[in-house]
Amino acid sequence: MSKYVEEINRRRTFAIISHPDAGKTTLTEKLLLYGGAIQLAGAVKGKAAARHAVSDWMELEKQRGISVTSSVMQFEYEGYCINILDTPGHQDFSEDTYRTLMAADSAVMVIDAAKGIEPQTRKLFRICAMRHIPIFTFINKLDREARSPFDLIEELEKEFGIGTYPMNWPIGCGRDFQGVYDRQKHAILAFREFHSGQKRIQAEACDLSDTEHLDELIGERLRSVLEEEIELVDGAGYDFDLDDIHAGKLSPVFFGSALNNFGVEPFLQSFLELTVPPLPRVSEGQTVDPCSEAFSAFVFKIQANMNKAHRDRIAFFRICSGRFERDREYYHVQGEKNLRLAQPQQLMAADRSIIDEAYAGDIIGVFDPGIFSIGDTVCEKTVRLRFQGIPSFAPEHFAAVERIDTMKRKQFEKGVFQIAQEGAIQIFHDPHTGVEEILVGVVGVLQFEVLEYRLRTEYGVEVRRRALPYELIRWVSGQHAPISELNLTSDTRWVQDFKGNDLLLFTSEWCVDWALQKNPGLELRMFNQND
Repeated sequence: MSKYVEEINRRRTFAIISHPDAGKTTLTEKLLLYGGAIQLAGAVKGKAAARHAVSDWMELEKQRGISVTSSVMQFEYEGYCINILDTPGHQDFSEDTYRTLMAADSAVMVIDAAKGIEPQTRKLFRICAMRHIPIFTFINKLDREARSPFDLIEELEKEFGIGTYPMNWPIGCGRDFQGVYDRQKHAILAFREFHSGQKRIQAEACDLSDTEHLDELIGERLRSVLEEEIELVDGAGYDFDLDDIHAGKLSPVFFGSALNNFGVEPFLQSFLELTVPPLPRVSEGQTVDPCSEAFSAFVFKIQANMNKAHRDRIAFFRICSGRFERDREYYHVQGEKNLRLAQPQQLMAADRSIIDEAYAGDIIGVFDPGIFSIGDTVCEKTVRLRFQGIPSFAPEHFAAVERIDTMKRKQFEKGVFQIAQEGAIQIFHDPHTGVEEILVGVVGVLQFEVLEYRLRTEYGVEVRRRALPYELIRWVSGQHAPISELNLTSDTRWVQDFKGNDLLLFTSEWCVDWALQKNPGLELRMFNQND
């Protein structure tokens, strides 16, 4: 086996997803702690004096205590090269999470043991299920009062229509939380007191048949309950099947407490053994083997101004096949030209380091002078692959945004255009008024706050925002009368995107139906055909 095939097979690239406040970013930090990537884990809190999560690099994230953009972190652990994609949990940033999941080979779903499945968890799971990628479940916060593990398991199976296999089983919860029973190793991992959640805690192993020792560790009552529950789980649960796990039909379930470090390292070890190396990708109907020699990758994210000192723009590449080499010339499919990627970077959230090589499964950052778009393919000149594009969500909220200082037109336009290229917002303009006032469409209203914050802090532009009443947007096509002569309701608005495509903004589905009925030949699409 060649060196590059060995390197590819030891890659593990996965996304961590959850509803807000389930503990996703905390779990990410603890995985980094055990991997030696960081020395001290910081809790995510909305206080200026608190330590902040490594993955939350944007100042707004630290102030709000939430993740508003995905982060990439790579580290080594016990012979594996791990690429973690930490995603925003808040529903207003679903589009960023969706694009990030396109770059992952598996997903870790974090669930709050007290709340169970929440709306955003449900939405993100469906995206994973659509791609048939393996899903691992970490049920978190067992150190607090929690729902019955049987109820949580049943909810997972009913909501998602998949099987579950508890890899361990909790012993009590909240103040009574004593640890977990490892079903694979047939051993008890006993929970002990910790200090600030910043150090590894020791676990004590004890076989389930050793009742005397068990009674000393967890007490006779909990030992008796545990024996009954394990008998039920063993008798009525799904069988362990690795093929079903890899097909996304069976989700291994782990119980623990990320804040207290309990169960994190056993989870990481089991996950790395059970999850898949880089998966094949499809290019125009052709399956691309990750171990093929020809390099190929696609852009799934673009981020400007991650580093305040450089004010540059980074395109995030997911390598799909082969080996990437620094300073080699590759082919940009959409740009139809060769290019040399001179400064490829390995990422640890906002921190970067220049690398000479990378392999299928890796996520690398490449300086983007404005030539890349989300979904672009870069590959060897000899293969000319084109990976499937990443569709965008239709905006659901709209606002008119204009600069307050009329002297800052260039900064305003540069900022809005760059942020739009990242996929965080979609921008339009009224053909009658030009671009003095830009219309912005977003999936979630918090994206407006992020836009205003970034324009102010990164581009030095204060803006004024005016909410618009529109709820639906459609691209115009078909053989029809000129746009200005269409028979539309008085509250329907004609706009254009900055590629010159015509669109209509509607306040309701009724207005959409009116437009179609009153204008023969008019066709309306939810997405631009070029997306």
